[in-house]
Amino acid sequence: MATEHPLRRLGGFARPYRRNAVLATVYSVLNKIFDVLPELLIGVAVDVVVNQQDSFLAKFGLPDPLHQLYVLVALTVVIWVAESVFEYLYALKWRGLAQDLQHALRQAAYGHLQKLPPALIERERSGRLMALMNEDVNQIERFLNTGANDLIQVVVSSLLVGGVFFVLTADLAALAMLPIPLILIGAFWFQKRLAPRYAAAREAAATVSARLNNNLAGMATIQAYTAEDFEADHLRQASDGFRARNAEAIRFSAAITPVIRMAILAGFVATLLYGGVLTLRGELGVGSYSALVYLTQRLLWPLTRLADMTDLYQRAMASVNRVMDLLDTPVPERGNAPLPGKPRGELGFEGVGYDYDGRPAVQGVSLQVPAGQTVALVGGTGGGKSTLLKLLLRFLDPARGRITLDGADLAQVDPTALRRAVGYVAQEPFLTDGTVADNIAYGERAPDRARVEAAARAAEAHDFIAAMPGGYDSPVGERGGQLSGGQRQRIALARALYRDPAILVLDEATSAVDNETEAAIQHSLATAARGRTTLVVAHRLSTVRHADAIHVLDAGRIVESGTHDQLVARNGAYAALWRLQTGESA
Repeated sequence: MATEHPLRRLGGFARPYRRNAVLATVYSVLNKIFDVLPELLIGVAVDVVVNQQDSFLAKFGLPDPLHQLYVLVALTVVIWVAESVFEYLYALKWRGLAQDLQHALRQAAYGHLQKLPPALIERERSGRLMALMNEDVNQIERFLNTGANDLIQVVVSSLLVGGVFFVLTADLAALAMLPIPLILIGAFWFQKRLAPRYAAAREAAATVSARLNNNLAGMATIQAYTAEDFEADHLRQASDGFRARNAEAIRFSAAITPVIRMAILAGFVATLLYGGVLTLRGELGVGSYSALVYLTQRLLWPLTRLADMTDLYQRAMASVNRVMDLLDTPVPERGNAPLPGKPRGELGFEGVGYDYDGRPAVQGVSLQVPAGQTVALVGGTGGGKSTLLKLLLRFLDPARGRITLDGADLAQVDPTALRRAVGYVAQEPFLTDGTVADNIAYGERAPDRARVEAAARAAEAHDFIAAMPGGYDSPVGERGGQLSGGQRQRIALARALYRDPAILVLDEATSAVDNETEAAIQHSLATAARGRTTLVVAHRLSTVRHADAIHVLDAGRIVESGTHDQLVARNGAYAALWRLQTGESA
């Protein structure tokens, strides 16, 4: 966690918007100047009515009281118009700045997330990340919309009114301004104690968001296991935690206004009484006394909003720290070298090792995958198969050893260039909330419909797509929710084939399909794999029995290698798995 003040962190990010921030500040200051002037005009008006030819304005060559009133009316119109114009301008600038910054912050946060390894993102709670990019960014926007202007105007108002007080009567100024240091000290005291409470409230809000996100995704399972009350209780506990954290903050923030009001009362009563005594003695003019009474209220009353300002400020600063902490998360150093020409697809794993939190997941794996061949990785759960695929795709980087593509060390290669040469089908395919065609040509702004259909046919997906009401223009729903698991898997396979990759990576790509569909996909894969390297992770050995080579992993090591027939004849770990899955006797 950075120790730099949140405003400095936000200011560093907002440097491109500095001109707009300066203009917004200038408009806020000018608006407050013209906002204070009417109180002075009230004092001048009283002075004109009481003193007439001896009034303040008479000194400027206007002995006629009626002419003085005309001037006052003209000044009032000018001041009110100017105040209104600058109010419009500062609102325009501050709100525009708030919108620009919230857009930039959200885009920057999401863009930074995309640069981080998937494993790091998986360790974060999705609800926390969602809260960060929505609620936290919106909290900063709310502060810039109103809070920044309020803080600036309170400071400007205090300086302006204080200056007028000292010009008219220094003694009265000291009395009227005496509560201000106490108010500010109290506000900062409250701020210091509010900050950690609001940070805790934001974390509790993230917990609620994570629980809701988790339950909405698993509603079918919740209902199938009649766990509605169980999960409702979980949500209640999370919501109670959020309510308790907020209550702690509210207890402090709610106390600010009453304390400030008492301090304001003391300052106002002092001005009213002491100023009245001076006026009765003839030491202070009636007009000046009228202006000072109004200005005292103008000086002190806005300070009652310090409670709301402090509340908004502290919430925003807690949010700034959370967003900036994400933006400050270091991105792992990655190579930027291009691939050496069009990839042939020859892969090499040389003594590759990787650990999860000190626990070895892959240990000294060495294997060669010749260009154009189909190689399978099989074994029990936790053997290291999927970890090897993540290392190949640069989702992770080897702790030991290296991986090569056509002889080039992948550590030196730009991950984007590498991934463009790979077609990846995950065990749980991700589909975006668009049409079937959008998902097959994922990432392309102008999909080639002929290639989309060809890829769907190769993945044995064309028939069910054609039977849908909109065909290739049918929506798939959020995360492909309108499709079956097998249909989602075949669209994901079609997506991989659409980009015509040099390397095809299948992580349990047929795990969610029935036997008939699996046989159809195997037939299409046999065709699709020609001319490209295919790396397959599978638990169902029937899907890889025709692979050119099969490697059996156990506890992160390769324990057997060979073709299906060779491994069955060897009567080792692979043969035992084969018999287990096919029901053959030993």
